[in-house]
Amino acid sequence: MSNEKSDELKKKVDESWKDAMEKEKSSNGAAPAESLEVTFHLFATSLMMEALVALGDIEHPVTKKKELNPTHAKFVIDTLSMLQEKTANNLTKDEAGTLESVLYDLRMRFVNKVNK
Repeated sequence: MSNEKSDELKKKVDESWKDAMEKEKSSNGAAPAESLEVTFHLFATSLMMEALVALGDIEHPVTKKKELNPTHAKFVIDTLSMLQEKTANNLTKDEAGTLESVLYDLRMRFVNKVNK
């Protein structure tokens, strides 16, 4: 595909996306859900909450029960650890600090729960 055709296609996609967003905004008067700003802090915190549910520290949002699931908790903690390893030197100081403190807290909770 030539650059001219590629640029024309990108312009059409961009314009149709803008039109769809305008229609959605005007249809309900609110910004679409996609406008929620996704940040690294929000992502790490959401994984932390998932681990806290698996550790039985907070109730499951659907079942409304606190149940320990160490296998799932370990999976989430390992996922965060892998994320920390893969993003080393690519995070801001605040992001790295958030990840470090989340991991420390979850690891301590996990050890306390599993050793009981």
